[in-house]
Amino acid sequence: MGRCRPSRGRRVRRAGVPAGVALLLAALCAGTGPAAVREDFDPATVQKLDAAITDIMKQTGMPGLDIGLWMPGRGVYEKSFGIADKRTGTPMKSDLYSRIGSVTKTFTVTGVLQLVDQGKVGLDDPISRYVSGVPGGNSITLRQLAQMRSGLFDYTTDKAWLAGLRADPHRTYTPRRLVDVAFRHPPNFRPGAKWQYSNTNTVLLGMLVEKVSGQSLADYLREHVFAPLKLDDTSLPGDGALPDPHAHGYTDFTPEGTVADATNWNPSWAWAAGGIVSDLDDLHSWAPALADGRLLTRTTQAERLRTLPVGAIPGASYGLGILDFNGWLGHNGELPGYETIAAQLPAEKATLVVLINSDIDHRGKNLSSMIGNAVTSIVTPGHLWPAPVSTEAEAE
Repeated sequence: MGRCRPSRGRRVRRAGVPAGVALLLAALCAGTGPAAVREDFDPATVQKLDAAITDIMKQTGMPGLDIGLWMPGRGVYEKSFGIADKRTGTPMKSDLYSRIGSVTKTFTVTGVLQLVDQGKVGLDDPISRYVSGVPGGNSITLRQLAQMRSGLFDYTTDKAWLAGLRADPHRTYTPRRLVDVAFRHPPNFRPGAKWQYSNTNTVLLGMLVEKVSGQSLADYLREHVFAPLKLDDTSLPGDGALPDPHAHGYTDFTPEGTVADATNWNPSWAWAAGGIVSDLDDLHSWAPALADGRLLTRTTQAERLRTLPVGAIPGASYGLGILDFNGWLGHNGELPGYETIAAQLPAEKATLVVLINSDIDHRGKNLSSMIGNAVTSIVTPGHLWPAPVSTEAEAE
């Protein structure tokens, strides 16, 4: 879940390191400068978190990560581990830009919901009213698209398209070209019948935003979503260039399965479903704003948070472009070279952000989910980020 990766088939802050893990961290944990901000989780919790993260990094060979955990009344845990560039050995730092994959969906759907609040569209409008050529589009609503219940085929699982992307990850795709790949396949099920993750849904919603607003999606989000929250380091680029400074991203999504630097691969194929660039600081601001709906009316936010079970993962449900993982509201994301978690736990007013510069699964397990599960097992055992499910059997 949360993958914009095609199917396989802000600032620098550091504090002292507990003595028990100092030697281990020397190899994996990068310092981020002389200025330090207090780290006020109790020392025992900090030691557990340090040890859990460094252990997963050793197991998986993960190059680096930024993590922020903010829990009012309990403390702040914000650190950078490992390296941002294998070639130079440059350490990870919390002000580096990163691709956030499917966390992009939370922004795109917020844009749609703002148009709902303005009376320009309705959640139960058919997508055919705004985008032509959608198979069964008269029966597929904007709500079903945002809920991942449209039944439309996910273009990122088309085998011929995947082969083309692997062969040339720098090519540029238009949104219409993407959905046309999906439309060559019959729908997987009747609209509303069940939940199935499909990037096609969010690309269609991005096309709707452009049609109704008269702006490009990048301009609309900058003006109506990023700017009101002062997310100055968040953008939807029009090409493969990452702003500086950035973390290099490493992937095995290559024709031979070898590891490649995917930093400047063109994410136009992910666009509204996964193309946004951001950083730790901005996602720290975004996660609570997403969960409390401050850019939306109360009525529309309530609609967003009417989640339905996804079935495959215990404790997981999905609303309108938002996940509920055992009380954590937000999204995870993955595309070649990068993995992300940005979530808020309203029950404890806690925010969790994880940025990893690799999407290379460990024994079929997703890296960010491994980190998310380990961290929440320590700090919020009653609200776990789901443990990753191995996909090795399917991959083989």
